This record gives sequence, structure tokens and C-alpha cells, in this order.
Amino acid sequence: MSAEQLITKHIDLWTSTIKARNTQGRGSSKKRELYGIKKLRELILELAVRGKLVAQDPNDEPASALLESIAIEKARFINDKIIKKSKQLPKITEEEKPFDSPVGWEWIRLADAGRDLGQKEPINDFTYIDVGCINKELGVVAEPKVLSADDAPSRARKIVKKGTVIYSTVRPYLLNIAVINDDFHPEPIASTAFAILHPYSGLAASFIYRYLRSPTFIAYVESVQTGIAYPAVNDKQFFSGILPIPPVQEQHRIVAKVDELMTLCDQLEQQTESSFDAHNLLVDTLLATLTNARDAKELSDNWARFMATDDLTAGNAGAISASQSVFDTLITTDYAVEQLKQTILQLAIQGKLVPQDPSDEPASELLKRIAAEKEQLIKDKKIKKQKPLPKITDEEKPFELPFGWEWTKVGNVSLLKGGFAYKSKEFSTGSDFQVIRMGNIRPDYFRLNENPVFITSESAENTTEYKITEKDILLTMTGTKGKRDYLYSLVVKRSDIETRNLYLNQRLCIVRPLEVNELFLSLVIKNDVLLDFIYEKSTGTANQANIGMDAIMNWAIPIPSLTEQHRIVTKVNELITLCDQVKAQLNNARTTQLHLTDSVIDNALSF
Repeated sequence: MSAEQLITKHIDLWTSTIKARNTQGRGSSKKRELYGIKKLRELILELAVRGKLVAQDPNDEPASALLESIAIEKARFINDKIIKKSKQLPKITEEEKPFDSPVGWEWIRLADAGRDLGQKEPINDFTYIDVGCINKELGVVAEPKVLSADDAPSRARKIVKKGTVIYSTVRPYLLNIAVINDDFHPEPIASTAFAILHPYSGLAASFIYRYLRSPTFIAYVESVQTGIAYPAVNDKQFFSGILPIPPVQEQHRIVAKVDELMTLCDQLEQQTESSFDAHNLLVDTLLATLTNARDAKELSDNWARFMATDDLTAGNAGAISASQSVFDTLITTDYAVEQLKQTILQLAIQGKLVPQDPSDEPASELLKRIAAEKEQLIKDKKIKKQKPLPKITDEEKPFELPFGWEWTKVGNVSLLKGGFAYKSKEFSTGSDFQVIRMGNIRPDYFRLNENPVFITSESAENTTEYKITEKDILLTMTGTKGKRDYLYSLVVKRSDIETRNLYLNQRLCIVRPLEVNELFLSLVIKNDVLLDFIYEKSTGTANQANIGMDAIMNWAIPIPSLTEQHRIVTKVNELITLCDQVKAQLNNARTTQLHLTDSVIDNALSF
């Protein structure tokens, strides 16, 4: 099977095999990797360097003749004192060869494929080539800097010229590899972070570049590199690697075919991304018809139309259900599932997820009882009296509420407490009193065993007001400027405090609900629309953002009757569970696709 046939036969596999990326924070982008197309690119390179991408031509002069001419050229360079005579390299053993090469090919060490052009310290202006100016996708040097000799970094030493292959030996997994295809002026000098290889005549730099990016050479580098957090290979390890050499004419045919197929991969990648964008737009558009509904009745009608998008049966139009037709045709990506979750949460806090019951006590009565409870707490000297919070303006109300609901502020329906600045010298071991820090909190779950720190019983006794209790809502208050990686929230469960006592550290906040369902209040706090309002009140430095206690206390939120809060929480839990089930099914299907793609790759290389 030719490479073109391999691509076209499995084109659906290449374009549909997606790998989820591990990203953090609400502001993360590119949460997917086009794994199938990535593996196809690797396969093309691997077939190329194994001599399986283009047919061999028996009329080509064998690579052995090329090696003879290289030996003559190398001897001339030594005689002319352009290079020094080096120690003879160890003979390549059969065990070193990662695959059998075709007839007419030869194996050599990289050190025998070219020469190092030496080093010099700049004395005039020069073109500095460092790792940062490598366009690794195109394999070229892009926009290098021109520096004066006085500004030369200590690493600016290696001489390069047109036709030189440069390979970054620092963090080689980044594949910062390039061929210098231009005559740079002033003279170019590269960083010592590169291994320099200027190929001998007859060896195409473009072929060597593609071999250095192939899975075979990547595997070799991984086997000899040192370091974990900051891996690297030295020049000796790099030049000890081996290189398959095709005949001269075949090198150029291989490069041309690789370029042709990589262009096809670019087109597949662009089409796949465009398909995702179009699908996401469709998801957003159709889900918007749900959030734009005026009430539960209109939501039900919109949901029926939503179900009929592909002429499918609408199912039960009286409530949102996990109809297979919707999930089969639209909710087929992680993005769609997450957007559906956000739609559910938005509908919940807008009073559109469940119908209102006219027999419910209005929220105004609930707020009166909460106000009375706070007054009693003040009289009992359990809390201090606070100034009345400012009236909510129309600008703070992003949507209309159903009859019986009210806008209020977080500070009106809860008790707020900021964390205590525990000092590291107070930390203890073998204690049952754990300090909860920002790193322990992620959206919806505790990381209680993530770098836990503890305090003594004496410190705990002196800071009892910062003790966390069941049903508390915990908020993080610091994060990255411009990203939604703060204001993470979670509700404390009984199981969280059954085995240890928890105390709140600084830059965290306790929201302790008063006669309000803590799960409903947590849903409100997580809502993207309401989060947009409070993020506008963040302060901080260029990199760090903070939300103050005053901003949280004055956060405008919608409140229904207590009975409707319970109904909403029940319905949300039901629907989110269904979303999670769909996501698990997507993950399982994705894993199957990954295994299938890897299997096709392995089979293609086995012939």
C-alpha cells in the first residue's frame, strides 16, 4: 500500500482521533490534540527514513559510492587543515541499527555526515541564532537578532552558514531543529545550545533534518539524554547517533514526497479544526435558544425544536431529558458536554430549569427570615453588626428573574470569613489539625492530601473561628491576571471533616449560608455570567489578580424559594450526572480510537 493509499484509506481515522490535553484554569485554550494527524506526520517521516515512502530506482548510484566521495572530501579538508583528523569512530553494529535499510543504502554516524564549522567570539556586529528564533514546524531560522559584539551573550560562539543543520541539544523533545537556508548578513553565529552539522557534498541537509525529527532518532535521543525536568544531550551523544544514507537521487525524491504529504497533513489539520469550529458554533447557537427562553414552558418548546434539528423525535417535551438523539448528533465532543453543563447551570439560576410552583413561599419571605436570624446572632454577640449593603442596581442584574425570586447579595444570605495567616513556623507533623491552603482547592473537589500542612492543637484552639464546618462554601481569592484560575469554589462535605479538623488559611474565604441551600448557592457562585461581574472588581499586579472580601460580600445573586432551590439542585445533579456519563463514553471511545490509530501505525511499519 502506498503512502497516499494509507492516508486516504484511513482518512476518517486520522481526522477523528483526538486526544484531550491536560489543561488548568477556566481560561485554558486548545484543550485537544489532533492525535491522528500528529501520528500520521510521524508515520510519514518514519516511512521516509526507512526507505518505504518512495520506490528505489536500481539505476541510482548506491550510497556506498557517495561514502567514497565523502571520504575523499574529508581527506582534502584534513589536508588543507580546514578540519582536524578525528579518532576513528566505533564501527556500527547490527544491534545499533533500528531497522533494516533498503538495498543501496548505508549507515554512518552523524559525525561522519558533516563537519563542525568551529567557534569564534564575535568582534563585530553579527546575526545571532538562538533557540527562540527557530520555526520548528518549517525547519528554518525565523527573524534572528542582529547584535553588536558588546551585546553578545556568552553562548554566542558556534559558526554556521547556509546549508548548516542545527539541532538544539537542550530539551530536545521540543524539536528545535532547522536548516539554515539563507545567507545571513552580518555573519551568523549560533548559540552553544546547538549541535552543528554542515553536511558533506552529496548529503542533503533537508533529508538529515527530516531524519532528526523522525521517531527513530527521537527514540535514540531519549535513550541517551540526561536530566528529568531539563533533559539534554551533549554533542558527543548527538554525533554518536547513526544515520541511514540513501542514494543521492533518492534523498531528493524522499524530501519532495515528504513535503507533498506534509502539505496534505496541513490541509487535513485545517479542515479538521474548521470542522470543530463549525460544530462548536452550532452547539453555541442551539444551546443559546435554551438560555434565551423566557420561562420553563418556552424552554420546553425550544428543547423540542432543539431535538428536531436532525428530524429526530423530540421525546418528552415537558422537561429536559437525556434523549439519545441529541447526544448522538450534537453532544459528541468535550466542548459540547461542557457547554451543555454551563447551559444547565445558567438555566438553573435563571429559574428556567424547573417550573415555578405558585404555592411556594416567595423568596422575599426567606430573606426576611435570614435578616431576622442575623439580628439574633448580633444580639447573641456571635457576629458583629455590619453596615447595610448598598442597594442592587439594574446594571448588576444580568437577567430578569421569575415571579417570586429576588436579587440579593452574598453578604445578605451568608456569613463570610477570610482565612488566617498561619505562619510556617506554626506548622506541625502528626497532627489532626490541617490548614487548608489555595493548592488544596480545585473546582468541586478537595486535594486534602496535596502537600498537607498541620498545626498544633494549641494553634488550633487559638484560631477556632477559622475552623471549617460542613456545608461551608470555600472560595480561592487569588489567581493569574486575565485567567479564570481563581474563585474556585467547593462545598465542604461531612466526609471531608470526619477524620481531621480543617482550618482556613489566608487568601481563602468561607461563605457560610444562612437558611439557603448550600448546593444551590454554590451553583450560583460558579455561574459564568455572574463571575464576569465580580471579575471586573479584581485588583492586583500585572500578573496576579485578587478578589477582596468586600467584592464577595456585595456580589449580586438570584434567590428563589427554599423549596425551589431543592428542586433545582435535584434536577441539576440529575442532568450533570448524565453529562458526566456522556463524557465517560466519549473518553472510552477516544481511547479506542487512540489504540486503533497506534495499531494502524504499527501495521504500516511492519511491512
